Amino acid sequence: MTVNGCDCSIVIKTTHVEKDIPYSDETMREAVSLLEEEASIEGDGVCRAIRKNSGVVGCVVTPLTISTAPLLLSLAMGAVGKPVYVSETRNLYKHHLDLVPTEDTEHFDLIQDRKGVRFLYEGCRVSGFELRVMRDEALKLKLDITSERSPITYPYIDRFEKAQGERFNGDCVTYTINDKEYKNIYGTTLISKKIGGTKTELWIKRALEQGQDLPHLIEEFTITAQLLRDTYEVKHYGSFCITLKRLVLVADETEINTSGAVIGPLRYYVAGTVSTEVYTSGEQTL
Repeated sequence: MTVNGCDCSIVIKTTHVEKDIPYSDETMREAVSLLEEEASIEGDGVCRAIRKNSGVVGCVVTPLTISTAPLLLSLAMGAVGKPVYVSETRNLYKHHLDLVPTEDTEHFDLIQDRKGVRFLYEGCRVSGFELRVMRDEALKLKLDITSERSPITYPYIDRFEKAQGERFNGDCVTYTINDKEYKNIYGTTLISKKIGGTKTELWIKRALEQGQDLPHLIEEFTITAQLLRDTYEVKHYGSFCITLKRLVLVADETEINTSGAVIGPLRYYVAGTVSTEVYTSGEQTL
């Protein structure tokens, strides 16, 4: 990313990989709080305070590509078990991810490079995320990141591998509700907060069509994103699938005062599980 004409970058480091990811926005910063002292009964009555470092807080918004989707989805959701080899393919593995609380997800480090000034954020966790899928747009993932350790200056000048590859797009996404594909869904936003457990909501934007409205109770909702190219493993590598179970309609936010086509959002609470299957080549690790 270029800021004020200078090349800036965000690098994610895990025990397996170091990758400079593409991003459209980031707000990583040191979290600062105050230790306040109550005003004395006698005196000027002023409450005094001292500065206290409270770790790191912020977020990173990044598009999902064929090379970054496995890593970013595993940080957001949490890897479960070992990858399974997919038969009748060339060196291809399926990774199963489950949405788990922050305490159970993997630590990672983050390097922020702003115009040559580098900071290292150690021991980061994903405290929540937002996955946006819309037609005519790239799929974007917002990671809310926290750490209990304050940032330090990164002393090295080494360069990291920049993530390459095609971006997932909302035009190549299919939606299935209770084993029936719905064509009138314009996009979805999956929002999850992972502090003291997980709380997940799904916003579904759909075009109003006669006899095609979504049910109030959804037993299973599946989002499948694909990149269908000759250079990828057909229907596997270059794809991921998110399955949400037991969705309960909370609110219908549709605005009907319009002369054109009505695309209204429905807000569902996810009362069941959220799992993801993502495919990588054998040379890649999460």
